[in-house]
Amino acid sequence: MNFWVDEYHVQRSTKCTNKRDAADVERAFRTNLAKGEVGLEQKKPVPRFGAAMKDYLAWSEQEHQAHPSTYRRYVTSSKPLLRFFGDSPLDRIGPEEIEKYKTWRGKQTKAAGGKKPRGKKKRPVSRQLLKPATVNRELACLKMLFNYFIRSEVVTKANPVSRVKFLTENNQQTRVLNVEEEKLFLLAASQPLQDIATLMLQTGMRPDEVCRIRRENVNLEQGYIFNPFGKTKAARRKIPLTEAASSVLSKRLAKIKGDCIFPGRIKGEPIVKVNAAHTATVKRSGVAAFRLYDLRHTWATRAAMAGVDLVTLAAMLGHSRIQMVLRYAHPTEEHQFQAMRKLQSFVARS
Repeated sequence: MNFWVDEYHVQRSTKCTNKRDAADVERAFRTNLAKGEVGLEQKKPVPRFGAAMKDYLAWSEQEHQAHPSTYRRYVTSSKPLLRFFGDSPLDRIGPEEIEKYKTWRGKQTKAAGGKKPRGKKKRPVSRQLLKPATVNRELACLKMLFNYFIRSEVVTKANPVSRVKFLTENNQQTRVLNVEEEKLFLLAASQPLQDIATLMLQTGMRPDEVCRIRRENVNLEQGYIFNPFGKTKAARRKIPLTEAASSVLSKRLAKIKGDCIFPGRIKGEPIVKVNAAHTATVKRSGVAAFRLYDLRHTWATRAAMAGVDLVTLAAMLGHSRIQMVLRYAHPTEEHQFQAMRKLQSFVARS
């Protein structure tokens, strides 16, 4: 039922499965309302978008204490949303406005990287359009915000983001470094990027997992790192170490005094990220552009080519499903040709 009584808006389910029964329930409710047998709850004030986002981020910071990267992602996504929606009342934002945001954001370009120029010179403008994944993360943040206020019964309508189709993403990342590229990159890398990259290439760990390694979680005698972080049980795992990985950790344990193997600017806290150092190193090394995360792809591909089965590979990567491993294991063309030659030899011997 959906009607107004003076300044109060009544909008609730009759819990009926057909219109005739629903109409009977509504008439009975109106009668009881007129008799004073039922009352009306005053509608909660709907905040404007800026205030709503502030409240949501405060809640998110508390809710995701165990996963600070999730909170940081929402903070990053909130900035363009705030620029576009400004102080619009939250209940005035519908699918049409969100579609306009999609169009507006999809035409924008990425911020240019590198250091800020000195003096009055402006930072060069990047001509590369934002990736669909970036826009989708922002839409996901907006959807979570609406869900938060729907649960609080501040917003009574359905989530408008649910009626908006997300952009198609190309998540098939196939960038895998060869041995020569790896050598050039590591030689050009400064610390701590060199050690972080080495550990990723030797263990397949995620960048944030490496950055958050703590002294008490390193067991060189038994040859593993314990990763206590992650959203799933599979992500919280023991990670076997190679000789190269053990060597890097041994040197850092001897050199670093605190609990964090890769300490950040804030005392007692780990380094957050090394993206700027990675971008500069790729440029210096002359290696074709790749993301830091591609070092994890490289490890997974090499492991698959070495014959590690998918179940074991999923466990080592910290995935709960084998299907997720397929995104990381990318056999090279050379490996595929070798596989075909093996098949041909097998058939010839049969």
